[in-house]
Amino acid sequence: MSGKRHSARAKAAVFRALGDETRLSLLAKLSSGKRYSIAELTDGTKLTRQAVTKHLRVLERVRMVHGSREGRESLFAFDPQAVIELKEYLESVSKQWDVALARLKKFVESDQG
Repeated sequence: MSGKRHSARAKAAVFRALGDETRLSLLAKLSSGKRYSIAELTDGTKLTRQAVTKHLRVLERVRMVHGSREGRESLFAFDPQAVIELKEYLESVSKQWDVALARLKKFVESDQG
């Protein structure tokens, strides 16, 4: 059970990270496949470098972004693995609901006769 609890906790953390408009905006930019510096990520926004850095750290903790140093600059890139895992999880939940709803429908229809 501990593995499932950890897995559920990790998924919940990803959903929490995605629940912020600023982080979604950063992910949209990063999903282009290019690596971005903090300065590039703040361009055209009202965000400070400190604010962007804070949001990037949240995304790093849930493994949606990874940063690397290149000289004096930190570059950040999107890591799709967490999104792939969430997609698989949501597909699994959807299948479970489909099965449960089919059972309910069968029960209701058999009770009508």
